[in-house]
Amino acid sequence: LSQLPGWSLRPDGSILIATGNDDALGVYTCTPYNSYGTAGESQPTRVLLKDPPAFTLRPKEEYFQEVGRELVIPCAARGDPPPTLTWLKVGSVGQSSAQVDGNSSLVFRPLVKEQHGLWECTATNQVASVSATTSVHVLGTSPHAVTNVSVLPLLLAANISWEPGFDGGYFQRFSVWYTPLVKHPPRAHHDWVSLSVPVGAQHLLVENLQPDTSYQFSVLAQNKLGSGPFSQIVTSVPRGFPVTTVPPEPPAMTVRVFLSPPQALTANETVRGVLLQWEPPAQLSVALSGYALELRQEKGGWEVLDRSIPSTKTQVLVPGLIKDAFYEFRLVAFAGSYISDPSNTVNVSTAGMEVYPSRTQLPELLPQPVLAGVIGGICFLSVAVIFSTMAACIMNRRRAARMQKRRQDPPLVFSP
Repeated sequence: LSQLPGWSLRPDGSILIATGNDDALGVYTCTPYNSYGTAGESQPTRVLLKDPPAFTLRPKEEYFQEVGRELVIPCAARGDPPPTLTWLKVGSVGQSSAQVDGNSSLVFRPLVKEQHGLWECTATNQVASVSATTSVHVLGTSPHAVTNVSVLPLLLAANISWEPGFDGGYFQRFSVWYTPLVKHPPRAHHDWVSLSVPVGAQHLLVENLQPDTSYQFSVLAQNKLGSGPFSQIVTSVPRGFPVTTVPPEPPAMTVRVFLSPPQALTANETVRGVLLQWEPPAQLSVALSGYALELRQEKGGWEVLDRSIPSTKTQVLVPGLIKDAFYEFRLVAFAGSYISDPSNTVNVSTAGMEVYPSRTQLPELLPQPVLAGVIGGICFLSVAVIFSTMAACIMNRRRAARMQKRRQDPPLVFSP
């Protein structure tokens, strides 16, 4: 072994070959022995050299393409045995909608906003695995959500900072939304205050906050095509003025909100529309106030459909859907000022379904007493017009009869 560079014999009897080359090829046997001799050699084993995967065609570092168009990203490798190539979106959960063709190229047909991000091509065989990454930038979309939102509690204020998401190919601006978590009378869960962020800034100082009060903060990005999704909600407590008679307050800590999302959201078609059913949140720290229903159509942005669903309800009927369309629904629960994460998403396709029109808006525009008065007035005017017309007809007939009688009477002759 001393004549072979990089070869060594370990204490346990195994051979270590630092660099595999043609010298290592062959058949090997192992013969154990001690002072009494040996029981014979082992069965022979053959050493073969195999090549690890090596890329013959690597994807570029970045790809830019308009939403809705086709994008093909090549990737090829060789090895012995031939490697298997797979594609995966970094950080994604579940299977993506992208396809891989016969040449192991990644195919987006069509390209959608959700496919924006970092993709990895991996070549694997029995020897090793190698990978290459590329960034896909989807242009012509609304902005992506900001990340790494942090809140620094200050004296009667808070400094919010974040990292911008991809702008969708257009200039984007930001706004900071916040709301206090206090015991108010029942109010809408979306009673948030928004502040515009100066152009180019990635942080904002929110002042005039109440001391020792929990606040929720979120950041929204917007461009010429609309608004992106809100960032994750961060809860923090601004500091108050120190009191000299008591020790200084410890640093403010983030308050954990115990409000889990609604569970087991399902959708079923009925004769009146699509019926959504769910189960209440499993964990909540305060009394449940209600639910808000959100929807989006054809992978568009999320919109609030109904924000005043009572907490006692576990189902809601959705009328007014467009025929031959694809919808996604989800629920959020709110308890006072606490807002849960969204529930699971259910998909509804109206292909082949009847169109369910929304209920008339007239009762919502006029109160019932006013509406009753308007209808009564219209009826009274209609009756008055009918009676007036009848009276005019009768008077015309009587006048015509008198004129006819005068024509029939003989003339009077006067003599001197």
